[in-house]
Formats: sequence, structure tokens, C-alpha cells
Amino acid sequence: MPDDIPTPDEVWRLLQHVVGSRDKWKRAITERTGLPFSRIRILRQLRGGPMTLKELAAAAAMDAPAATVGINDLEERGLVLRSVDPANRRTKVVSITALGVAVVADALSTHDPAPEPVVALSESELRALRDLLRKIDR
Repeated sequence: MPDDIPTPDEVWRLLQHVVGSRDKWKRAITERTGLPFSRIRILRQLRGGPMTLKELAAAAAMDAPAATVGINDLEERGLVLRSVDPANRRTKVVSITALGVAVVADALSTHDPAPEPVVALSESELRALRDLLRKIDR
């Protein structure tokens, strides 16, 4: 395939490279909330409603032991509640508390500045990129 014909995989890799590292933003959230970013990931998932530990681990891209440690920490802080699943009494479900909702909202309001290559784009380039991204953001 000629170099000037883009493939979806090439474009995806380029997008990941541009936005891939959000370490500064994650550090800022950790400093702002006093929580490891992995805990924020858990809270973000719970905004959609209660989940079993297994569901939560999968949604937050964590293994079950790490999710359990995170849930224990968040429960001690009053940010989540664990209860028995009424559909299966052997299973626990985790839900976010009002305080947890407030913490995750505060965390996600942390400024996440655009990387320098995006800042350097002209107005027309930004508009074209925005329009393309809106098109693929379903």
C-alpha cells in the first residue's frame, strides 16, 4: 500500500500517540483529590449505577484483587457502599455515594490542557480535526 494512503490502524496509532500520555493530568487529579488515579477510575465507572465487583473490575480494566483493594479503600473513605445483590445473595454490589459523586466530579473538572501539537494547529485545522472527531465519536 502506498505511503500516502492512510489505513485505519495508522490513523488510530497516530491518535493514540498524540493523546496517549495524560500523566500530568492524572497526577493533578491525584494531588487534587488525594486518591490514586485507579480509585477515580472505579468511581467513574460507578456513576452509571451499581456494579458487582467482577463487573467493576472489568469495566475499570483491573484484576479482581486490585479492584477489591480499591473498593475497600473507597468504602473506608465513605465514597462507595457495598451491599448484597438482591438477585443473587452470594454476590455483593458496589454503588457510589453522594460524596463519591462529588469527588469524581471534582476530579474530572481538573484542567486537561491540549498537547502542544494540538495547540499549534491553525483555526481551520482545529475545525477540521474537531469535525472529524465528532463524526467518529458515537
